Amino acid sequence: MGAYRQDRVNEAVAGELTEILRQVKDPRVSRAFISISGAEVTKDLSGAKIYYSVLGPDKDVEAGIASASGFIRGELAHRLNLRITPKLTFIREHGAERAMDIAKILKESLHNEQSDQ
Repeated sequence: MGAYRQDRVNEAVAGELTEILRQVKDPRVSRAFISISGAEVTKDLSGAKIYYSVLGPDKDVEAGIASASGFIRGELAHRLNLRITPKLTFIREHGAERAMDIAKILKESLHNEQSDQ
């Protein structure tokens, strides 16, 4: 598979998963704000690493995604016309969460400095 087609498949998988996760009924998933940051599908389409981050309450998001993985993969197969539906491996990234924490700390620090003056 060419690099251009590989990029298109990665983007299509990531885009569809964003929509599919919004349809998951499991409250561990539906209550959390999950952002798909990327997908890396293998050239033979047998597997895909899905990178995501979570903002807000995230109790057991990983368990919710694992529980819904059959539904998620089935929906992906239905939406994308690939000869093989890849096995999905979800990998949580903490970059967005760290950025939110840093922003909160900076905001509190700035507020404290203004209070001291």
